[in-house]
Parts: sequence; structure tokens; C-alpha cells
Amino acid sequence: MDNKEEVPIAIELAKKQREISVASFFEKNRHLLGFDNPRKALLTSIKEAVDNSLDACEEANILPEISVEVIDMQNNRFKVIVEDNGPGIVKKQIPNVFAKLLYGSKFFKLSQSRGQQGIGISASVLYAQLTTGKPVRITSRIGKNHPAYYYELHIDTQNNKPEIIKEEVVEWSKEHGTRIEMDLEGSYQKGDQSVDQYLKQTAIVNPHITIIYTNPKAEQIIFPRASEQMPKKPVEIKPHPYGVEIGVLLSMLKLTEARTLQSFLTNEFSRIGSGTAKQICENAALLPNTKPKEISREIAEKLIEGIKKTKIISPPINCISPIGEELLEKGLRKEINAEFYAAVTRAPSVYRGNPFIVEAGIAYGGQQNAEESMKLLRYANRVPLLYQQGACAVTRSVINTAWRNYGLNQSKGALPIGPITVVLHIASVWVPFTSESKEAIAHYPELIKEIKLALQDCGRKLASYVGKRRRLQYESKKRDYIQKFIPHVGEALKELIGLKENEKKEVETLLVDILEKSRGKLEQIEAENLEYDEEFAKIGREEETEESEEKDEKE
Repeated sequence: MDNKEEVPIAIELAKKQREISVASFFEKNRHLLGFDNPRKALLTSIKEAVDNSLDACEEANILPEISVEVIDMQNNRFKVIVEDNGPGIVKKQIPNVFAKLLYGSKFFKLSQSRGQQGIGISASVLYAQLTTGKPVRITSRIGKNHPAYYYELHIDTQNNKPEIIKEEVVEWSKEHGTRIEMDLEGSYQKGDQSVDQYLKQTAIVNPHITIIYTNPKAEQIIFPRASEQMPKKPVEIKPHPYGVEIGVLLSMLKLTEARTLQSFLTNEFSRIGSGTAKQICENAALLPNTKPKEISREIAEKLIEGIKKTKIISPPINCISPIGEELLEKGLRKEINAEFYAAVTRAPSVYRGNPFIVEAGIAYGGQQNAEESMKLLRYANRVPLLYQQGACAVTRSVINTAWRNYGLNQSKGALPIGPITVVLHIASVWVPFTSESKEAIAHYPELIKEIKLALQDCGRKLASYVGKRRRLQYESKKRDYIQKFIPHVGEALKELIGLKENEKKEVETLLVDILEKSRGKLEQIEAENLEYDEEFAKIGREEETEESEEKDEKE
């Protein structure tokens, strides 16, 4: 009989377990980053490069000029070149920025930016490497008195580290900026979810940029800037206490340099002064001089309850940079041929302690098709969202808005029908996307409420315009009908009461004058109606503000 002890299976399984690098994970799950298919992959790669360029230019207060070139290399291979006039990247950071996933400066900042996770451009490099095996080529320069550096890079997916294939100093005509070249597998076609549409939509909500685009058919399209005004630079803020969760709070308590609980609250959170900190400690039944590092999970729960019981003002909004009503309308006028435009920027609101602002714009009529569904353009932090429209909170809010009240036809559970384009922009320090590919916004009740209110603001303006246009069309039709019969009335009077020719013409002139006076009176009534509509909209906004303030007081 064999008395040899059998090795437990758990030991054998343990030998197979090892750490997974983030690059290896996304190498096998690239669909999570927006590289589902060749067409979408081409768009996502360009989008990530353009987003990086715009963020860099705006942080350096430089009016962006971005060149995008897509060259068809045949057999579903494309060369993508994106070049900007931004501040450039210092030499030692170039490999990490482009060839290391989850590396960046924006993840830890609470201020508005296009990128958030430090995945974007390095994910595009990873996709290019997987599909063609060729390295990415980077050229960058930080100033005219500094050299331009050229790199060829791969990603070491096992260790999530950059692998430098080539490094040298080169001649480059640009004084400062960055250029990236990638060879990747893709598919190009025009349409709603194309590179062309992405760049056009980017130009609408970024009227301060110039984009020079050369498509795979060697056609050059220029989107010129409509404004020399740079967006207001967002300021980094600290987290708001209302949004903190217990796990995050415990981590902050462990890492803080503050020696007392009171100083921890005032130094690590926004909108907490010494008085508010004492009130929180009192509501939590904790001593203000408690040492943060000694706080247990049970005490942390009491602290969170104390925060909830304390009235703390909303987070500051200087961390957000909205487009603004005037510039949003300018962007719409520049790219969409319509007859009526309107834009609205809502007052700031908060979800999970994160401040956000919702902006909406509409372009109605013109050359837009009256028989098709509304064209909905969704944006988050000035970036177009072209995929997963049905899964987005913006789409749900638009569908749930009663567009019939504003002069459009709408079936239940569908977008309205009419010659209209709606732009919806959410600006926030942290946009709650449904996935890493950043294509749809999560259904937070606070977001949905603000989106609907912004749409209703625009809808009231649209209803006023559509109503006025219909009344004028009706009046014009009646007027033309009457004018048609004025000569016949003159002839009839001439025959009935024997008017002379000059008297007949006087009668016709008098009838035309009466018609003109009635038209002038109608226009005056329309002007009064417009003033009333504006006053009504103003009252509506004031009532919404009062409701919001009452809700805050109750909370």
C-alpha cells in the first residue's frame, strides 16, 4: 500500500497564480477602451490624441491649432498623424506618457479636464502595436531654445513599462508642440460615427480651436476658430465632504499630515472652515483634537454621520469651465445651417460631492430635414460622445422631455421628429461614465434632473419662435389672399356706385393702408407676446432656483 501523502490541489493551483499587469489586462480586453471594431478603433485613436492636444494647449493658455492626417496604407492599415502647437512634453516624460497605461496628472486632480484616467493615448499606442507591430513615433519640443526629441516606442505589456526602440534629437520647424504618428488597423467611412463627424462636433463646442483635417481620400477640411477667447482655466479643488465614502475617508485619515481631526477637516476638504469643522465634530460626538491616524472604522462612520448632519455650502465652481451661452451659440452657427439658435447654461449643481454644470443648445430649421428624428449631439467636458447613445443619461432625459409642448412631433419613448439639432454638454470635475471607453454617462438622478431643466429652458425659447413663425405665416397667407381681391373690390365699387378711375385707385390704396396697419398691430402684439414669454421663462427659472434652495435647506 502506497502511504505517500497526496499533494493538495490548492498548492498546485497556487503555483499558477501571479500578478496581472494592467497593460496585459487591456491587451486582452481592448473592447473596454473603445477598440471594439476597426472603424471605432480608428476614431478612438484619433479622439484620444486630439483630446490630449486640447488639454495641453488650454493648460498652457495657447490657442490650439491641431493638424489631423489619416493616410490609407491599403489592406485596412492607416497611418494616423496628430500634431499640435501645445507646450510640448519634457524629454524624460515622453516614454511614460505614451507607453505606460494609468500614467498621468489628471486622475488625482479635482478640476475639469477631457482626460481622467491616464489610459487614453497609451491605449491607442497599445492597439497600434497589437494590430501592426510597429512602434509609435513621437516628436516633441518645449521651446525654441530647446531641442526637439524624437522617440520610437513600444509598450512592454508584461510589466506595463515603455520600451524605447529609438531616441534622438531632430530638426523641427515648430517652436513648441507634440507630434504623434501611429500605424494601426482600421476602417474609414463617413457618417454619424466617423472621424469627420467627431472633428466637426469638437469644433462646435470648442470655438477657440482651429483643426486642419486631411482624410484618407486626401481631401482637406478646415474647421476655423470662431473665437479668440480661451476657456476659463479650471482651478483644482479639494473633495467636498458630502461626497466622501467611508473607504476613501479611512484612506485620507491614514495619509494626512494633519495632527488633529479639526485640522484634517479644514485642510483636506473644500468648504470647511474651523467653525464648520467644530460643528461636524460636535454632531459626530468626537473631540476636535482627536488624532486622525487613531480613528477606527467605527469612529469614521460616526464622522460621516456628523458630516451629513452639518449644513455645508456647495462646492466652488471655479474648478469647472463651461462653454457659456454666447460661445455655444457661436459654435452652432459656425457648423450648422439653421434659422433659429438658442443656448442655455444652467446654474451649478452637485452629485456625490462633485460639482457639475449642464449646458444645452438648439439649432432649428434651415437646411435640416423636417422628416427625420432630432439630431442629438452629446458632450462631456467638451468631448463628443458618438457611441452608446441609447445607454446614456442624456438620451433618456431628451426622450422624457415633452417636446410636443414646444412645437415638435414625438412618439412615446422616441426622439422627437423635426428639423432640429440639440447639443447637450456636461462639465464636471469627474464625469460618471458607464465604462472606461467614456461613451455614455451614468443615470444619476441629479444629472437627469438638470439635463431636463436645461432642455426645458431651450424648449420655451423654441416654442416662442415656432409660435411666432406660425402666426406670421398665417397672417401672411391671409394678407396675400386679401391683396389678391383688392383690385376686384375696386372694380365692383366702380360698377356699383359709378366711381371714377382715380377714385377707384384711391379706394384700393386705402384698403392696402388698412392692411398694413393691421399687420403693424399684429407685429406689436407679437413683440408683447415675446416679452411675456421671456418673463414667463424668467419666472420659471426663479421658481426652479427657489425649489432647489428649499431642498438644500431640508437636506
